[in-house]
Amino acid sequence: VSALQLKRDIGVSYNTAWKMKHKLMQVMLEREKGKKLSGRIEIDDAYIGGERPGKPGRGAAHKAPFIAVVETEGEEHRPQRMQLRTVSGFRSAEIERYAKMSLEVGSIVVSDGLACFKAVEKAGCHPIPFVSEGGRKGVEHPSFKWVNTMPGNVKNAITGTFHSVSLKHVPRYLAEFEYRFNRRYRLDDMIERLAYVGLRTPPMPYRFLRMAEIGG
Repeated sequence: VSALQLKRDIGVSYNTAWKMKHKLMQVMLEREKGKKLSGRIEIDDAYIGGERPGKPGRGAAHKAPFIAVVETEGEEHRPQRMQLRTVSGFRSAEIERYAKMSLEVGSIVVSDGLACFKAVEKAGCHPIPFVSEGGRKGVEHPSFKWVNTMPGNVKNAITGTFHSVSLKHVPRYLAEFEYRFNRRYRLDDMIERLAYVGLRTPPMPYRFLRMAEIGG
């Protein structure tokens, strides 16, 4: 739910609801940071942000770039876990940094032809690029089924829930969906586990809560 809806549901001020929501999202962000994906992995570039005048596409100041990464399993490549991590740009150094932090050595990384994804080699992974066609045919390529599906679902959910999303807090919003997706088969104890890790996460004072998050 949005902070505004949370305010209405529990009868507190908007500022209190905003702080509660962002503290919980920060817990999710901290919890997901140390996890690593392995095996067969799909990776793709994406953006989140509203439509504004100015430069479109890559490099647009009003959009936050992030990478969507999905660990798959079996011949049908069923999705197991995902990561949604902001980056400063789609550059080799950024992808190498991400891969060393978040991918297990020996993982097979399937991507489109974007050159920066080859940098996963420096983290001991094996890149497999598929240069697909543009438009619908490229999106429907079977090698990218889930990594193309997930970002669209996330962006639709965010725009459908929140009136606006501050770009500096995008890592938290992405972490919320990442956390929930990765625990979709453990719904019965998700709230209990969130409370458990929340009590063991370092405090986040309001002055720090308002700062921009560092990309994952």
